[in-house]
Amino acid sequence: MAVNKNALIRYKTIDKCLQNKFRQWTLNDLIEAVSDALYEYEGKDVDVSKRTVQLDLQMMRSDKLGYNAPIVVYDRKYYKYEDEDYSITNSPISNQDLTKLSEAVSFLKQFQGFSHFTELGSMVQKLEDHVYTQKTQEKSLIDFEKNNNLKGLEFLDKLYQFILKKQTIDITYQSFKARQESTFAFHPYLLKEFRNRWFIIGKRNKNEGIMNLALDRIIAVKKSSKPYVIDQSFDSNNYYENVIGVSVSPNMDTENVVFYVNHKHAPYVVTKPFHKSQKVIERDNYGVMFSMQVQLNFELEKEILGLGESIKIIAPERLKRNIKERLYDAIDTYETEISDKNLKTIAKRLEYKGFGILNQIYTKRDIRKLKARVENYIKNNSNEQAFGMREVLKKMPELKDILFNKNFKKLIKTIDKNVFLTKAIYFDKSPTDNWYVTWHQDVPINVLKKIDTKGFSSWTNKKGVISVCPPETISKNTFAMRIHLDDTTVKNGALKVIPGSHNKRLNDQEIKLITSNSIPFVSEVGSGGVQLLKPLLLHASSETTVQRRRRVLHLEFSSIELPNGLEYAEHENL
Repeated sequence: MAVNKNALIRYKTIDKCLQNKFRQWTLNDLIEAVSDALYEYEGKDVDVSKRTVQLDLQMMRSDKLGYNAPIVVYDRKYYKYEDEDYSITNSPISNQDLTKLSEAVSFLKQFQGFSHFTELGSMVQKLEDHVYTQKTQEKSLIDFEKNNNLKGLEFLDKLYQFILKKQTIDITYQSFKARQESTFAFHPYLLKEFRNRWFIIGKRNKNEGIMNLALDRIIAVKKSSKPYVIDQSFDSNNYYENVIGVSVSPNMDTENVVFYVNHKHAPYVVTKPFHKSQKVIERDNYGVMFSMQVQLNFELEKEILGLGESIKIIAPERLKRNIKERLYDAIDTYETEISDKNLKTIAKRLEYKGFGILNQIYTKRDIRKLKARVENYIKNNSNEQAFGMREVLKKMPELKDILFNKNFKKLIKTIDKNVFLTKAIYFDKSPTDNWYVTWHQDVPINVLKKIDTKGFSSWTNKKGVISVCPPETISKNTFAMRIHLDDTTVKNGALKVIPGSHNKRLNDQEIKLITSNSIPFVSEVGSGGVQLLKPLLLHASSETTVQRRRRVLHLEFSSIELPNGLEYAEHENL
């Protein structure tokens, strides 16, 4: 039985209403919902009578369309599905519809080979395969790429209709970087698919450039009351001509990208080019060199990285450098893994030896970011002592999102689950700011204000920093983490420690006796590595003897709150 377009819209709307179990639906409610749906589709008021919807309900209940919908009336006025999981979209296609579809497929196949229908080939094959499986009840003969969990596909038809009718939309959107959603007017021009992900292309207002919004980040879409803005300069046929993917920079020139692919993977690139401008430049016994003329963008880099070790960028230099950095960062991601065994070992070493070293806790990218942020702060705050800056995380809270990463939290919690931050200092030993430190223990803590308290002695106040020597129980509970921003060796002032000297507070004579009769351990730590140590561990450092900096972020932690109203000056929960 043939079904017209409006009838299908009414059936789908009624079906959607009756699937909503959180509302009761009267006949008038259904008429209103159907009228709204037809208005949204047609762009004009459609008079839907009571009899039309009653006949629709009767048709859906029958087997004429193959629905056999279990629609029941309760309390004499409300409609619902007796089977709560029922939907007409789950119903099989009728034999009559299958016959019509088969005829449609046969008709479309006659046009295969014509240039105007080149892009319809895969669609016809999909349709033919679906009709075949429905008619024969056999397994599909073609398996197309699909992702049933992809979000946002429910907006495709709506957005298509808005573009078709040149209507402005109000879109509620939240990008992956945004903390919260936002709603704004948008003028849609094109739907674009790339790697099984859909995007809507358009602009927010007349004076802004073209932008793309991913459908999987759209929360809601509705028609806007604002007039539609047409961009006469936007040509959907040529807009993506010079790019791979969806990221287009209108003012960026294309560049000649030259790359070499080894013999194992070259055939894949030959038979499925990255871009239509791709050409073979040269072949040898080891692989093939290609070129293509495109804009440099994120998607291009992603395609290149997908071939891993099989591809090498020859030009341009900027792209080559970006790919190298991203590959180094990828290796870093694996090398900065820390096992539970290593965590337990370092925790025991800290307890019994008073120190421990773990290399590659932070990636090279993390370290680059930390250095850049610290250098930028120092540049803009010339009054700061760069070689020894206190209260670093109060002055630069933006460092926390890098410092307090997954490895950091795993390491800290392995040592003591209840710790909090008590101190943060930045040290920069360099040829211009060079010093040595004699053997000592780190005893003082910094507090917000002086409150005379039993067991707390030797109060000092240096430039507003109030320090005091706490009871030995607090010193023993405290531990430090030194995060190395540079490779640290004996030549540029690596910390020297006396293993096992952390079990009690020592006087000057005891320090002299122990250090003169012990062999110190030189703590050489790579950039991105950390050294854990107890503050009562005897330690010292020499001046740097090379033209190389030794930058360290020194953080201290404790799990004992101070008594009598005393507070750590930099107390921060982790």
